[in-house]
Amino acid sequence: MDGILNKTTNTVHKHELRQTEARTPCGATKYIADRQLDRVDIAEAVTDHEVDKCGRCFSDGGGY
Repeated sequence: MDGILNKTTNTVHKHELRQTEARTPCGATKYIADRQLDRVDIAEAVTDHEVDKCGRCFSDGGGY
């Protein structure tokens, strides 16, 4: 599943469906510069990196 990683906060969000831009359902990345955001595989990002899941995007998340 595609996600959006905010490199500043090390928080991964769900990618809003049908959007080519780095937009998330929670809206937390709306005003973040694209250079601070990366498209990532959510499972891989959580496993390989020290990132938190967004609490608004995921029921088991802790960030925001």
